[in-house]
Amino acid sequence: MPSESVYGDSVHDDEHSRAAHRTSANVGRTMIGEDIELTLKIVVGGGVGAGKSTLIGSVSEIRPLHSEETLSESEAGPERSDTGGAERKTTTTVAMDFGRITVHSGLSLHLFGTPGQERFRFLWEELSEGALAAVVLADTRRLEDCFAAVDHFERRRIPFVVAVNRFPDAPDHTEHDVAQALDLDGGTPVVLCDARDRASGKEVLIRTVEYAGRMHTARLLAAVG
Repeated sequence: MPSESVYGDSVHDDEHSRAAHRTSANVGRTMIGEDIELTLKIVVGGGVGAGKSTLIGSVSEIRPLHSEETLSESEAGPERSDTGGAERKTTTTVAMDFGRITVHSGLSLHLFGTPGQERFRFLWEELSEGALAAVVLADTRRLEDCFAAVDHFERRRIPFVVAVNRFPDAPDHTEHDVAQALDLDGGTPVVLCDARDRASGKEVLIRTVEYAGRMHTARLLAAVG
């Protein structure tokens, strides 16, 4: 069974371009109807403590890779615990998180979580290389913390979905409220989720792939039309 990946080094740039323009409707099939195994790269961004590592850990079918260091007292902030309460965040991602999930037969997603702290933002460019799409985790208690991630993916023209992680003590805003507060381009999806819940996280990823498929297809048609 043929296999291809939508990320990697520059040797595979042509392959990336072809794969990135497939829509969700024909993922897993070639033009002649041949089954393939397709791997897509999804970047997960957002502010510190928004739930990036939690989301990747909850959906990953392999043991997720985390690269963390202990936060200083001044950097530590609130984070939801597994029991739904709030506790102080004691660690932060310093390089990346990595996980993998098979959405259905023939389609797997490789998930790359970006570090949230400003001092590690120089890694965002490299982690975003070859990404089909992105998820921006948002915490409505600190929406401003995800401004940088939104700007980054807009500047790189990477389609993204904003996933609002529903913390118990967070203000209850609608998807429309969040879209307005973040000044999103029209049509950018905003979804509510619980990053701890596998089904919720998987739904976010499916919405992301579907949206990316529509966006890449529209750009291709505009380029040739």
